[in-house]
Amino acid sequence: MTRASLHPSAGPARRTVVAAAGAAGLAVALSACSDSDTGSGTDSDTGSRSGGTPDATGPASSPAEGATAQALASAADIPEGGGVVFAEQKVVVTQPSAGEFKAFSATCTHQGCAVKEVSDGVINCPCHNSNFSITDGSVQSGPAREPLPAVEIAVDGESISLV
Repeated sequence: MTRASLHPSAGPARRTVVAAAGAAGLAVALSACSDSDTGSGTDSDTGSRSGGTPDATGPASSPAEGATAQALASAADIPEGGGVVFAEQKVVVTQPSAGEFKAFSATCTHQGCAVKEVSDGVINCPCHNSNFSITDGSVQSGPAREPLPAVEIAVDGESISLV
């Protein structure tokens, strides 16, 4: 190894490389959200089911004209004041108050880890302990600085679907 290869200006800083890798991983994770297969929302095909939040504009909404909905869960599957993480679909659905459903990306905005559970009114990321509100996806504690992006869902009677 030559002296030049050990010099700090010989290549990108570790922080630059790590940040670029994290950004690339987040881009891949977010693009995968739109390509997920239809799932039934059962434990066997969703991974973690310990909390989550579906996102809708109101207590009940329907898919936009021409949009196809992907069945996700029954309203009874989403605990009031909590939520469920649907790992396969990379979405977390919450019910902040009775009959109000919200959905957010299940990819943490800090470094792209998957959130794993919903408890005590927050969506939890196990990688670096970021926590997000079940009501609006806002950061409740860091290191994340950006909220979880909302995901469009439709609530039709007892059925919750991704739009």
